[in-house]
Amino acid sequence: MTTVNFIVHGEPASKANSRQLVTIRGRPAFIKSKKARDYVKLFDQQCQTLPELLEGDLAVVIKIYYSSRRPDLDESVILDCMQGKIYGNDRQVKEKHIFWALDRESPRSDIIVMPQDDRSSIERYIRQQ
Repeated sequence: MTTVNFIVHGEPASKANSRQLVTIRGRPAFIKSKKARDYVKLFDQQCQTLPELLEGDLAVVIKIYYSSRRPDLDESVILDCMQGKIYGNDRQVKEKHIFWALDRESPRSDIIVMPQDDRSSIERYIRQQ
């Protein structure tokens, strides 16, 4: 299995804080906020679907560059966006290393996905952060 490394430009919305209450067919429902929906579109435009999705247990190393110090560190929207593009289901992600950074001019996410049993690669990518 190979390692996948890519960058998605734009600032992800915090999934925990990005719900919007709406009424659907007379019933209240929570949906993703406009910021979260816009990020999903940005992600889809920038992330190609792999010809063969990664299988098995996976590890991710993600460095999220925010445009201000306000946002909480939250990778959950990114993990959701990778479903069906990088791997079949985000339940395959058994190990996460998530880093917060500031870049006011170019918010983005540097994303690396690899087999969880590839310890040397995981440790190398973590040291680079």
